[in-house]
Amino acid sequence: MEETWATLGVDLHLDTAVGEAAAAPGTGVRKGLTDALREAVRGGRLAPGTRLPSSRSLAVDLGIARNTVADAYADLVAEGWLTARQGSGTRVADRPVPSPVKPPVSRARKSTGPAYNLMPGTPDLASFPRTEWLKAARRALAAAPNEAFGYGDPRGRVELRTALADYLSRARGVHADPDRIVICSGFAHGLMLLGAVLRGRGVRDIAVESYGLDAHWGILSRAGLRTTPLERDELGTHTGELGGGGARFKAALLTPAHQFPMGVPLHPDRRAEAVDWARRTGGLILEDDYDGEFRYDRQPVGALQGLDPDHVVYLGTASKSLAPGLRLGWMVLPPRLVPEVLEEKGGSDWACGAMDQLTLAEFLTSGAYDRHVRGARLRYRRRRDQLVAALAERAPEVRASGIAAGLHAVLRLPPGTERSVVQAASWQRLAVQGVSHFRHPRATVPDFDALVVGYGTPADHAWAGALEALCRALP
Repeated sequence: MEETWATLGVDLHLDTAVGEAAAAPGTGVRKGLTDALREAVRGGRLAPGTRLPSSRSLAVDLGIARNTVADAYADLVAEGWLTARQGSGTRVADRPVPSPVKPPVSRARKSTGPAYNLMPGTPDLASFPRTEWLKAARRALAAAPNEAFGYGDPRGRVELRTALADYLSRARGVHADPDRIVICSGFAHGLMLLGAVLRGRGVRDIAVESYGLDAHWGILSRAGLRTTPLERDELGTHTGELGGGGARFKAALLTPAHQFPMGVPLHPDRRAEAVDWARRTGGLILEDDYDGEFRYDRQPVGALQGLDPDHVVYLGTASKSLAPGLRLGWMVLPPRLVPEVLEEKGGSDWACGAMDQLTLAEFLTSGAYDRHVRGARLRYRRRRDQLVAALAERAPEVRASGIAAGLHAVLRLPPGTERSVVQAASWQRLAVQGVSHFRHPRATVPDFDALVVGYGTPADHAWAGALEALCRALP
C-alpha cells in the first residue's frame, strides 16, 4: 500500500487562502505547503530519513494540484531540507536538527513568605470533610434529574433552597421560604447584586459599620453607593444614627450577631432600634451572618431577619462552616425584592454549579452538615481556649475580646504598639493584621491598638507553631 500523508500522523495546518490575492493561482497554496513542511522538519516532527508520500498521494490527501506538491518538494530539496532519489522517493534530509532549548532549572529558593497564618476570615481548610462531601456528591449525582444539567433557575436549585429553608429556620431563626431564597456565588456576589438593585431604586447612601471589610465597601462603591460609617461603642453600632441626618439612609449593612471584626453582638435595644427604623422609613437592612454556626460561651444570637423578614435581607454562606472555595452563598429576600434580584442576576443560574448545589443540599438533609459543624465548633473552641491560656501566661498585658463566638479574637494592645507588633510578627514569619486595617477611612470613632487574630485559619499541625510565634511577637 502506498504511504499517504494521513499515515504519518502530521497535521500541517495549511492556510490555502494566504497569498492568493497577490499571487498567481496556486502560489499561496504552494507557499503554505512549503512553509508547513519546512517547520515540520525544523521542529523535529519529521525526523531525518522519514519518507514522504508521493506527490500524487499527498495531492489527493490535501485536495490540491499534484504540480503544487511537486513544486513544494522541489523547493525544499533545493534548500536542503529534503532529498529526492530515483527509486527511493522523497525523504527528509539527514541533517542535524537542533533540540528544543530547555529552560534553565532555577535553584529552589528559600521561602521568605510567612510560615504561619493567623489572618481572619478563613476556616481550617485542611479539615474540610472530603470523605463525607464525596459521599454526598455521589448520592446527589445518582439522584439528579436530567434537567439539573441545564442552565438552571436563576434562584438556584430547588433542592438546596428547600434544605436551606429548613436549616436556617431551626439553626438561625430565619423566616425562610424556598421561593424567597436566591443562591449566589458567595457573599460578595450577593452584595454585588443587592448593590445594583439598591442603586436602581435610587439609593445613594448606605450605612455601614465603622470597622469592617474594605472589599465589601468597595463592592458597594462600585455599585454607585456612598458608604457612611456609623459610630460604635461597647454595645455595638449606634443604630440610632440610621434615622438621623434627615433620614437620608435607605439601607444599612450590618453584622448584628457577631460584629466583624470587634466580635460583639449588637445589643438587643439596638437590634430593635434598627428594625424600627427599617419599618418606619421603608429601609432595608443587609444582614451579614458570616459565622452564625460558631457560638461557645453563650446562647446563639438569632438572626435579625427573624424580627422583620420584610425589611431584612439575610445573607449567609458556606465559606466559614465548610470552605470559601465552594463559592456557595444564599440570600433570604423580602418578597418584593425577589423579582429585582433575579432580574439583576440574569435569566439563568450561570454563577453557581448545579452539582455543588445538589451536593450541599444532600449534605444538609443527610445530617452530615450538622455533624461537621459540631466537630468544628469543638475544635475551634479548643484553639480559642489555648489562645486565651497562652496570653495569660506569656502576655498578661494583652486582653482578648470578642471570643464568645466566631473564628477570631481581638487582642487589645498597649497604646501606640500595633504597628511594631505587626512588624515583630512578620519577623517571626507570622501573618497577622492590626485592627486599623479594618477601620473605615471616614470613621470618626476613637483609634485603638489591637490585633485581629484568626485562630480558625491554621491547620491542626500548624496551630502550636502559630501560637508560639504570636506570643513571641507580643509586647
